[in-house]
Amino acid sequence: MQRNFLFGFLGLCLLAVSTTNLQAEGLVRSTSRFYFKESSSGNVVGARIVRRYRVPVVRPSASVDPRLDPRLRKAASFAQERAHARTKARCWRYVKQALVATGAVDSYPKTNYGFQAGEELVRQYGFKKLPMRDPYAAPVGAVIVYGKGAGGAGHVELRTKDGFASDYRSKNRCFYPVIGVYAKFSS
Repeated sequence: MQRNFLFGFLGLCLLAVSTTNLQAEGLVRSTSRFYFKESSSGNVVGARIVRRYRVPVVRPSASVDPRLDPRLRKAASFAQERAHARTKARCWRYVKQALVATGAVDSYPKTNYGFQAGEELVRQYGFKKLPMRDPYAAPVGAVIVYGKGAGGAGHVELRTKDGFASDYRSKNRCFYPVIGVYAKFSS
């Protein structure tokens, strides 16, 4: 009985000593300071925690360029109405359908991949490459073509008043590199 009591008492003493060592090492939870041990000197250092809250980036609304074909604006609103909340990996198909449905192009484009869209729109349908690389500066209805990403197909989307639309809608641009911004001028 005394032997069990002695072992229990020694165990409690060791536990108490180890928790005070943890407090001395700065490993105790703190709300205002962050403690760490420097690797070079071995000293325990405290640093003040500064909280920064993310402020959403507010992008200006897209401008309406009166020189562009008004059917492109219709195509942008058509694509935005049909767009899903998440991608279906069919961006060029949805943009093609929007362009054909609104009469911006007279026949269904033949290319399969998004990164090929700009070349075909210029060659077959009278689109012009605009002198800009920033998708946020593109006018409403402009077709924005992105380069190859992880899947290798690229991405295409239409600029809407408050964001972008293809098979999905988004307020943010695609993270792939921009190949070009294309639009058709009214005749």
